[in-house]
Amino acid sequence: MVSELDAPNGEKSNGLARDLVQLLMEVHGTGLERLMEIIAESGASGEAVISLAGQDPIVRSLLLLYSLHPDDLETRVMSALDAAGGRLRKFNSQVELLGISEGAVRVRISTPGHACGSTTKTVQSIVEESLYDLAPDLASLEVLGPAEENSSGFVPLESLLKHSESKDAAEVQGLEACAAD
Repeated sequence: MVSELDAPNGEKSNGLARDLVQLLMEVHGTGLERLMEIIAESGASGEAVISLAGQDPIVRSLLLLYSLHPDDLETRVMSALDAAGGRLRKFNSQVELLGISEGAVRVRISTPGHACGSTTKTVQSIVEESLYDLAPDLASLEVLGPAEENSSGFVPLESLLKHSESKDAAEVQGLEACAAD
């Protein structure tokens, strides 16, 4: 089969390459699954090895590729949010899990009332990075931001003028009250 890939016939080569990769994936998946079974059968020390393997970034990716990761999606999402929470503290921000359903994850980030738009974007990036690192198999991720009207720091000119006019009127009323006394 491999020698046929060198043939100049493009369509046939593409199909053979796809078949070869699929076969290789099946062999690797079966071998990894059996390896995990052997390790697990060795008792408590085996379970510890599997747990450590699931935490290693390279091995974790391989285990996820073959659906062999020892932790389920919800556990990995919670671990990711815990890790993100530690990094968010320096921004005085938090992340809250709103729900997980069929691989779709919804979270809400909270930033301080005076946070600028770049802080909110940084906080969102930290949450997304943490989640995709530990749970790249998410079906979807929705990150809801703070529900502030003016989170960008933009203040409409009309609101400044109204504030200025009402302040001037109050000062005039205050002066008139002093003059009457």
